[in-house]
Amino acid sequence: MKKQFSLFVLRWILNSCGLWAFVRIFGTGYSNADLNASTWAFLVAGLIFSVINAVLRPIVIILSLPAILLTLGLFTIIVNGLMVYLSLLLVPGLHMTFWYSVFMGIVLSLVNYVVSSALDMQYTRRQEKA
Repeated sequence: MKKQFSLFVLRWILNSCGLWAFVRIFGTGYSNADLNASTWAFLVAGLIFSVINAVLRPIVIILSLPAILLTLGLFTIIVNGLMVYLSLLLVPGLHMTFWYSVFMGIVLSLVNYVVSSALDMQYTRRQEKA
């Protein structure tokens, strides 16, 4: 349980950083001028995205399974974009078009994949030493 919570917190922070970097690089989705408020907005957006990704995404994946099978998995890109779009709708001060959300979903999926792979490698190394 402790490992799952620490993994969730790590993903939350990395999703917030990924969201911040995406908005800064592409210059979209941010309407506040106050830096302190922006930090909190990105942290809240990362938390909401992490919760939606953990709770709602599996349900949406199951419901959209026929479309995912027909497109040979490419529809998961749209599902990831939808999760980003839904989470940004809930955060005041941040807004993004659906297609930017799809592109950002790709970026955040890569970030989460790298984190999961790194943590799995670390866990495997610990198991081999024990």
